[in-house]
Amino acid sequence: MFWWIVATYCSFFVKGVCGFANAILFSAILSFSHNNINISPVELIIGWPTSVIITWRERKSLDWKVCGPLAAIVLVGSVVGTVFLKNFKADIVKVIFGFVIIGIGIELLLREFHPRQMKESKVVLSIIGVCSGILCGLYGIGALIGAYVGRTAKDSHAFKANVCFVFTVESLFRIGLYVIYGILTWDILKQALCLAPVMLLGLFSGIYCCRWLSERAVKRFVVVMLIICGITLVINNL
Repeated sequence: MFWWIVATYCSFFVKGVCGFANAILFSAILSFSHNNINISPVELIIGWPTSVIITWRERKSLDWKVCGPLAAIVLVGSVVGTVFLKNFKADIVKVIFGFVIIGIGIELLLREFHPRQMKESKVVLSIIGVCSGILCGLYGIGALIGAYVGRTAKDSHAFKANVCFVFTVESLFRIGLYVIYGILTWDILKQALCLAPVMLLGLFSGIYCCRWLSERAVKRFVVVMLIICGITLVINNL
């Protein structure tokens, strides 16, 4: 239970500061000792309220032209990802997950050192949406959504608002899918409820500390740690 508490506090502290990366950090910490089919539903239950809270706080910065279509497309991919999660072998899932977080980590790191805003593209939005949905259904992570919105958002408030709105809609939909496929059980729900106070502590600590912490410095540190975790995870499961 110790590592579940550590993973919960650290991941939602980062969520409070940056608005995302909680799921990928949560999964990266716990994937060494647990299978993703047990990790994803726990993060889903404790993560959904945080997205609702941040969306409400940043609601004035919502851009419906971005978050609306992206949320709809992500839902399609979530169905595919959930089916994969239910039927793939644990070791295969962990190896793929390791490569995924390495790739996402490199992309996020490059974006931090070479920030630039790009124009919205319906084609790119569709591809990112479906791929993000698959990753959300399979691993519970939406870092690709963050990568896309981070390149199109005007500022950090717009980024947090749009990303967390998509997470709010996708998570609620995925809760239903996990129940249907038998992934979300009463035991997992009870475990998630036990971790809820730690989640709230981490989230509001992050929101409070972001007044003084450098958001960019926190992001870079998290990204480097993710890349290291991804490499280690691949090596341990090959």
